[in-house]
Amino acid sequence: MSLLTVEKVTHGFGARQILEDASFRLLKGEHIGLIGANGEGKSTFLNIITGKIMPDAGTITWSRHVTVGYLDQHSVLKKGMTIRQVLHTAFNHMYELEAEMMKLYEDMAEADPEKIDEMMEDAGEIQAMLETGGFYQLDARIEEVANGLGLGDIGLDRDVSDLSGGQRTKTLLVKLLLENPSILILDEPTNYLDHEHIVWLTRYLQEYENAFILVSHDMDFLNSVVNVIYNLDGGNLTRYTGDYENFRRMYEIQKSQELAAYRRQQAEIEELEDFIARNKARVATRGMAASRQKKLDKMEILDRPTEKIKPEFGFLMARTPSRFIVTAKDLVIGYSQDEPLTRPVSFTLERGQKVAIVGTNGLGKTTLLKTILGKIQPLGGSVELGDYLFPGYFEQEAGRDSDKSALDTFWAEFPSMENREVRLCLSKCGLTNDHITSQMRVLSGGENAKVRLAMVMNREHNWLVLDEPTNHLDVDAKEELKRALTEYPGTILLVSHDPSFYEDFVTDIWNVEDWTTKIV
Repeated sequence: MSLLTVEKVTHGFGARQILEDASFRLLKGEHIGLIGANGEGKSTFLNIITGKIMPDAGTITWSRHVTVGYLDQHSVLKKGMTIRQVLHTAFNHMYELEAEMMKLYEDMAEADPEKIDEMMEDAGEIQAMLETGGFYQLDARIEEVANGLGLGDIGLDRDVSDLSGGQRTKTLLVKLLLENPSILILDEPTNYLDHEHIVWLTRYLQEYENAFILVSHDMDFLNSVVNVIYNLDGGNLTRYTGDYENFRRMYEIQKSQELAAYRRQQAEIEELEDFIARNKARVATRGMAASRQKKLDKMEILDRPTEKIKPEFGFLMARTPSRFIVTAKDLVIGYSQDEPLTRPVSFTLERGQKVAIVGTNGLGKTTLLKTILGKIQPLGGSVELGDYLFPGYFEQEAGRDSDKSALDTFWAEFPSMENREVRLCLSKCGLTNDHITSQMRVLSGGENAKVRLAMVMNREHNWLVLDEPTNHLDVDAKEELKRALTEYPGTILLVSHDPSFYEDFVTDIWNVEDWTTKIV
């Protein structure tokens, strides 16, 4: 049974074509992984099927009576509600049923005798629906899922306006899972999850009885929960049965076959053209030359298989700094003296160290970076920076809503460069001309991150401060960034939730859970 059918959908932004005659189907119980390089249009496709964007052409048909839950990269929460209140809204339909049942009981007091039996029957049906749906165990159910994704550690009575971006995403994800829709649509759900919570979500999705569509650049996570892959490449969607590893094998075979067919045809065309050129003027062989020309004219010429643009990352090294990069004494961080994020801690960061800062979201990893850099004042203690420092700071989710193009954004930081130089710097990071001329707010999360990484890479630094740089990056970009950081001779302070990314090159790991004032 097809829950969703997409037929020949075409969509673009200006001259940039994102989808072209793309077709897709979601069957009952399928766990689909939607993959593709940064900027191929995965989020655009999700926005089209959920009705947020109207396609230029094509049809989207949902099965009747399906319920759809969608967690995108930029979901928001309204101020003034606690986490618990937000989670309870997942069951609004049940509360409406309860209110309807209570109204029936109230109306029975004044109802005609002949109607009371009918009203009792309606109330009984609603009661049965509520019991079957677990309405009277909602609080226990909320606690179970909330604790699975770490919201219990934050406190369910926290106002959502006080939450970090990662905590808000967790809240929305928990709410979505509690709604238990017949179709779940998840866009990069692990970006703000710690390892233990990714493990919990993995088990949850493995056991999920309904269908889901998942976009993720965490290949280990994706591979463990999906049974169908749709690859978005060049505006086309191709379906592969099986997990990501099976897709990789099939995709490589397909690409090698396409390239072999293209080369065979090119060799045949070259041979035909050579024969025609040598024989068309000779009377004895003119007929054979004409015959080969007809064959050449009828031939359906194959396009050369496109190769993905792979980024090339590299960080420029400034002069050697002093031995000690950062010296912190009895440092306390946070935004309020009433709620410090850490106890007093002391540490040093020495020249050449490559440190990963890890720990549960909401404990102050980003706040720590900003305090060290002087962007936030400490609540107590001191931070002393070394001499001759040239820090390069990559800020998480910065500049997402800018109306400036990628080219103008980069050029504003490097005004002495020529247009040609700016384009070259951006293209080396895997961005096409369409990306370079698009507004930053139109770019995908991965494309946006590549622009901001390019700005860090094209200045000389001796100390890199990177806050979740792999969020939204595709597989090739993540691997290339890992290689560049491994080879970088300077000092690195990195916030990351992805051990597979950093564990091969860091020299030390700082866990903020060891410093926090909160119960973890």
